[in-house]
This record gives sequence, structure tokens and C-alpha cells, in this order.
Amino acid sequence: MTALNVVVLAAGQGKRMYSNLPKVLHKLAGKPLLQHVMDSANALNPSKLCIVYGHGGEAVPNAFPECSATWVIQEPQLGTGHAVMQTIPHLDPDGLTLILYGDVPLTQTSTLRRLAEIAGQGKLAVLSLELADPTGYGRIVRNNLGDITAIVEHKDASSDQLTIREVNTGIMAMPTKHLGRWLSQLKTTTPRKNFI
Repeated sequence: MTALNVVVLAAGQGKRMYSNLPKVLHKLAGKPLLQHVMDSANALNPSKLCIVYGHGGEAVPNAFPECSATWVIQEPQLGTGHAVMQTIPHLDPDGLTLILYGDVPLTQTSTLRRLAEIAGQGKLAVLSLELADPTGYGRIVRNNLGDITAIVEHKDASSDQLTIREVNTGIMAMPTKHLGRWLSQLKTTTPRKNFI
């Protein structure tokens, strides 16, 4: 069986929370948001679990003293792609990598397992969904065969692309060897929200 790396991005500030507490430490159903994500990740029996933290400093890893994950600091914070790049030295290069977000606690394990299965076929698997009101979300652009050809941020979308209701969640899985190559092509001199 192919080794599974899980990367959880938990470095964000969470300005919309209006709180000094790191976003991923806010509680839902009695547990920090990040704990819900870690529970889902651990249910997949990953060979490696890496959690990227930044905002709030050591408060995030210190909140989980029993956690055996590899904690990776992102400093400075230069966007999503840069955050994932910090984990590359810790990942099994021959395995798959599943990217999750520490503030997205309700994704079902069965959904994540299916993404990993697709990535295991040598593919990039992107979790998308259709929204009645996709305002603010990156749009999934497909060709006539149904293949994803682009992910276009709302602010960059054309008037036609703004009518697309299928949006990017940011959750994805891929062979790690491809991830490293893609990330090596990034320029991280300015913050970026998406790396694909």
C-alpha cells in the first residue's frame, strides 16, 4: 500500500474571527477546530502527519501536547503554496500527499479516502463543490471532457467564469513527487492564495 502523507495547514490568522486566539484553536462541539481535522486525518492511518503553524506561534502546537504529528513553522507566511513547501523535507517522496485545512473540520473521512484513492492512480485529485451562491470562491473551470483546466480566483474571473457554481475547497491529494516539482516552480516573493 502506498504511504500517505497528510499536511494540515493551520498557520492562518483568522481575521474574521475578531479574536487574538489562533483560528484553529476556536472550539466547535467542545474541541478545537484543528482537533477535528487531526481526528479525520488520523482515521486515514497516515504514515506522516505534518501540521503547519505560524500565527499565534507556539500556542498551536502547545495546545496539543499529546499529538505525535510533525509540527512545521511557516515564517514568514507567504501563502498556501509556501506553507506546503515547508513540509516537503518531512514527507515520504514515494507516497501520496493529502492537503487539509485546520479550519475545515467537517470533511468526512470517506471523502478524504476517496481523494487519496484517485491520487493513487497518479492523478491530482481536487475536492470541489457546487454552491448556490459561489461569491468569493475560486471557480473550477472544466473543458468539454469534464477535465479541470484551471482554478480561477473570484477576483480574477471573467463574467462567464463568475457564472460557474463549482468551487475549489482547497483540499486536494496528489503523488508527492509531483507536489515537490510543482512547488519548486513557485515564486514566493509575494503572498499567494493558491498554488495550482
